[in-house]
Formats: sequence, C-alpha cells, structure tokens
Amino acid sequence: MTVAKNYILDKAVAAKKLKRMAYEILENNIDEEYLILAGIRESGSVVARNIQKILGEISPVKTELITISLDKHAPRDVRVSGQLDFNDKVIIVIDDVANSGRTLLYALKPFLEFQPRKIQTLILVERSHKAFPVHADYVGLSIATTLQEHIYVEVNTDEVTGAYVK
Repeated sequence: MTVAKNYILDKAVAAKKLKRMAYEILENNIDEEYLILAGIRESGSVVARNIQKILGEISPVKTELITISLDKHAPRDVRVSGQLDFNDKVIIVIDDVANSGRTLLYALKPFLEFQPRKIQTLILVERSHKAFPVHADYVGLSIATTLQEHIYVEVNTDEVTGAYVK
C-alpha cells in the first residue's frame, strides 16, 4: 500500500517562494555588485541554481555559484568547490530544509578562515524548532512540525518539484 505524501509545497508555489526570496536578497544587498551563492549538496545546490537564475533575470548583480559538500550526519569534513577568496564578499549559504540547524552551522566552517563582508542564509523550508543557534535570513516557508516528522524537498536536475512532511 502506497501512502500519499502530505505536500506542503508544489512546484508552482515553490517557484513563487524562490522568486520572492530572490527579490528579498536584492533588497537586502542593494549596493552589492557581486554575490556568492553557496548551495549545500544536493538539494541546496538545486535551490541555489534556481536563485541564481532568478537573480540573473531580475537584476544586473553578478553571482558566483559554489557547492558546499559535507556529510550531514557527521559534518567534520566540509569542502567548498572552487578556490575563491571570500574576504570582503557577501556569501549566501543555501539549503533546502532547516531541521535542527546543524547543517547550516557546519556549512559556515569553510568561511571562518576569511573575513567576509556578510554571510546570509537561505532556506526553502524551515522547521520551527532548532537545536543550534542558526537563523535563516531568507525563508520560503516556515512550518511547525513534531520532532518525529521530517520534511523532504523533491528536486530534479534544475528545479524544485515539491516538498512534503512525512
């Protein structure tokens, strides 16, 4: 027996949320000419690519897309694609779901040896309870769940196709 998924976002609503967050990024970085979008593999990278595409459509701001790789269950080794100088840059760390805040916290590790101008965070779906003191600057959807429930974001190669609670 297949259990129906309890969708909280469909493809169309997810696209609207991403577009709204792209506009918020521009509003909060009005004087910036260059932004680094750091997507957390795998789904966070898809969200980041979508944000980059939207920013390219609505603004002349230049963006660089990088990928943060880490084991979400044992995040000791955190790697960033490319060899960039993050000093005096605006970095936006992007993930699909914020559950406890752990992944976002560890994703900041590669940037700590630099002095960025600012680091912001973007989450498509945020749960209301956190175990780590991480605040998302841009949130597509904030939802209250039980500790036993999990949120899953579905993506294909280049787009977010939905999100559900299980």
